Amino acid sequence: LTNRLVNKELEHRFVTELEDNQNIVHKVCSLYTNDKDSHNDLFQEITIQLWKAYPKFRGDAKFSTWMYRVALNTAITLYRKSKKRVKTQDFDSVLYKIKATDYDDTEERQLKLMYDAVKQLGDIDKALVFLYLEDKDYSEIAETLGISEVNRKQEKR
Repeated sequence: LTNRLVNKELEHRFVTELEDNQNIVHKVCSLYTNDKDSHNDLFQEITIQLWKAYPKFRGDAKFSTWMYRVALNTAITLYRKSKKRVKTQDFDSVLYKIKATDYDDTEERQLKLMYDAVKQLGDIDKALVFLYLEDKDYSEIAETLGISEVNRKQEKR
């Protein structure tokens, strides 16, 4: 009975933290996928990895920092595995879209261009740029990626 209560409490804390910080996972998924199905698959895989690792989360770092680390490591691992597969055409690039005439998609296009450019980077550089754009300080970037702060400052130059 005590174990069941502890597990329920652990599960409740995890779900609350995940719900509060799920945008982190969505942003990582957007960075490492090209379509909605892949995004959803990666989101699910990251959530599974977060849940598996959660009992070992000691709280030494902020939950969001730890979440970035698990999410990026999961995405990078799957990204590297997917590089071994046959390349296919990005569905969005061939899909005909009808836009409303009064809709200003300038910001959306700029974000897509930025994401497309960042997607060309290597997996670690991609993570560095992502965390930088998320306005994380050097120490949090270093902690999230498991690199020293000195290395982080050198790479940002």
